[in-house]
This record gives sequence, structure tokens and C-alpha cells, in this order.
Amino acid sequence: MARYMIRRGLQSLVLLLVITMAGFALYHIAPNSPFSDFENPEASKADAQVLAEKWGLNDPLPVQYGKWLWSVAHLDLGKSYFTREPVINLIAERLPATLILSLSGLILGLIIGVPLGVYAGLYRDSIFDQIVRVLTVAGNAVPHWWLGLVCLIFLGTQLGIVPLGGMYTLNKPFDVWDRLWHLALPAVITSMGGWLTYSRYLRSETIEVLSQDYVRTARAKGLGQSVVLFRHVLRNSLIPIATISAGTLAALISGAPLLEYTFSWPGMGRQTLEAAFKRDFPIMLGMLLILAALLQVGYLISDILYAVIDPRIRYD
Repeated sequence: MARYMIRRGLQSLVLLLVITMAGFALYHIAPNSPFSDFENPEASKADAQVLAEKWGLNDPLPVQYGKWLWSVAHLDLGKSYFTREPVINLIAERLPATLILSLSGLILGLIIGVPLGVYAGLYRDSIFDQIVRVLTVAGNAVPHWWLGLVCLIFLGTQLGIVPLGGMYTLNKPFDVWDRLWHLALPAVITSMGGWLTYSRYLRSETIEVLSQDYVRTARAKGLGQSVVLFRHVLRNSLIPIATISAGTLAALISGAPLLEYTFSWPGMGRQTLEAAFKRDFPIMLGMLLILAALLQVGYLISDILYAVIDPRIRYD
């Protein structure tokens, strides 16, 4: 396992290098400089050129990337072009909010999706199974940020039972229930992608496992339904979930910008979207690096869980 983790770590570093190279090139070949639309009416194009020279934007692209990579190696992600704050500090401020929302969505997705998928598979073609299948199709067809906006209008504006946005009530001392109240609706909407995926996969896996010989043998031995379900059916049905969970978490984090913007959630996604509007390259590159690193960690955890769930899997 140790050798495997070392090998995967080296592969992840190479992949991060490729991702950052591609992102760096795409950001910097985009038309216009971050200072081309300088907002100060008294500033001239010459002032914008001076700023571009100061920040090294006139250097050749490989030189710019080399300087940025050298800074990253020293844990320096640069400074924002507009706020002059270190990018690593900006990320440290926003990362906890994004992780709270994404992990809450992942956990809720598992809590909702696993029972739905298993029950639908156990009672195939029942009314419950038909309802779950309709919900998964409808849920995948509706943009989740749009559904969140509709819920905000109806539940927040019309009924007033959920806050209209934010992570907590301003000018109020720390209150766990207030945080949970603000987290409830964003977490439920964020979890939709997870439970729709889990329920669909688990339904098909449960149906397949139920048709296996070892399940029929277990029933023929007189084992109870709960023993067959938890010891044989559920454990083997959960194997694909360990594989797709990392991808689901990555999808939740990468899809955070629209959801965070919808719910005014102070996370990395919203900050990345605002930085993209301003073409604030240091923030965009820093966010890209962190999100790519989280993705690699997620897939590594997925591989480890895969081996834990399925004892036949061994990493050398």
C-alpha cells in the first residue's frame, strides 16, 4: 500500500503540473489584459501598460509560468491584481465554506441516495421503484442552481422559512443553529447530484447482486433477510459507490460557483467566478491548483475505500 501511495503521489504531481500548464496558458491567451479595462477614468492606456509590466504580464508565457511555478514551490500563490492581498490568504478564508457545503452535500447525498437505491433494487418495478426512477430523470433534467433559485423565491421570499442567502446572520454571535439554518437549503440542493447518482447506481447494482448464486445460496441456508441484505447484498453493491464518490465530490466542488452565487455563499466557487469576471489571474490559478489537488486527494481516498470494501483488492 505504501509503494502504491508513493507512486500515486508522483502521478498526481505530474497531473497537477499538466493541469496548471493548461490553465495558465488558457488564462493568459485570453483576449485583453486584466488592466485593459482599467476602471479609473483618469487612467490611460500607458498606465495599464505600466501595471502589466509591473506584474510581469509582458514577459513570454513560459517565463511567466516558470516564475509562478517557482513561487508555488515556495508556497506563494502570488497576490491579487486588484486587492493586493496574498492569494493563499484569500483561499484560506474561502476554502472552509466550500468544504462545508460540498461535504454536507456529499453526506446528504449518501444518506438519501443509498437507501433509495437499495430499496428500489430490492422491490424492482414496484410503485416506489417507479417513483425513484421518475425522480432521478426529473432531477437530472433540471439545473440545480435554477431549482435553488426557485426554492429561495418560494421558501425564502414567499414563506420566509429559509434565509435568502449567506452563511450566517450578520452582526450576530456564533450560533450553531443559525449556521445550520443557513446551510440547510444549499446543502439539500447541493446533495441532489449525489443522491441522484447513488440511487441510480445502487438500484442497478442491487438488482445484479440479488441474481448472483451466492445470494441464492445464502437464502437457501435459511439466513434471514437482514443478514442477506447487509452481509452480502449491500456490501457488494457499495463497491462502485467508493469509486464514484471521489468524482461526485469533485463535481460538487467544481459546480460550486453557480450554487454559491445563487445562495450568496462565501466560498471558493463564488470567489473564482468573481475573479474570472475581473481576469484576476493569480486568484484563478490558485483556485485551479487547489481544486485539482482536492480532486487528486479524493480519487486516492476512493482507491483506499475500494480496497477496504472489497478484500479481493490489493495494491502492491
